Amino acid sequence: MNRLFLLSLLWFCFKSISADEARLMRFPAISDNQVVFSYAGNLYSVSTQGGIARKLTSHEGLEMFPRFSPDGTQIAFTGQYDGNTEVYRIPASGGIPMRLTHTANLGRDDLADRMGPNNIVLGWSPDNSIIYRSRKQTFNSFKGQLFEVPAEGGLSSQLELPEGGFLSFSPDGQKMAYNRVFREFRTWKYYRGGMPMRFGSMIFQPGKLIK
Repeated sequence: MNRLFLLSLLWFCFKSISADEARLMRFPAISDNQVVFSYAGNLYSVSTQGGIARKLTSHEGLEMFPRFSPDGTQIAFTGQYDGNTEVYRIPASGGIPMRLTHTANLGRDDLADRMGPNNIVLGWSPDNSIIYRSRKQTFNSFKGQLFEVPAEGGLSSQLELPEGGFLSFSPDGQKMAYNRVFREFRTWKYYRGGMPMRFGSMIFQPGKLIK
């Protein structure tokens, strides 16, 4: 399912909302016949055929970066509750969020920051763990590492990589393509200055890197 289709579907939903209530729809993700996205700080889902979007969350804090589990029954997302940004999970049909990570507050932890917030959910691994990017182990706000946490909760573990950004797994789950530097926010997004070699995508297998 290409990006143009997702944008077209979100535009269809946007047109069905009155002008007084319309806000920016962001971070769409797709699974089979459902699309989930963030709107006005909450998560919504809608059929890929279009229709009325259903609200999945209602907390006062922001919910963003939703990602479906491989079987489409769960949604992991980044939530800003109680002044902190953590990884949460809910059923794809909605429900009470389950907190999966517990990290310290960071000085730069805002959606408007050019490096984005902390603990950004990036996706699910083939073995049903949630992959997220966190700056909890670095004093450099420009760098972050990739971690995975079990969907049922527990301790997080760092992937065997020094740093990382967006990623994607191969169909057989044996390889992972990823960006070493996360640059999806503001001035980093189209940066072409220093560290150009660190911006390329790479392929990762357990125990080794394949350029």
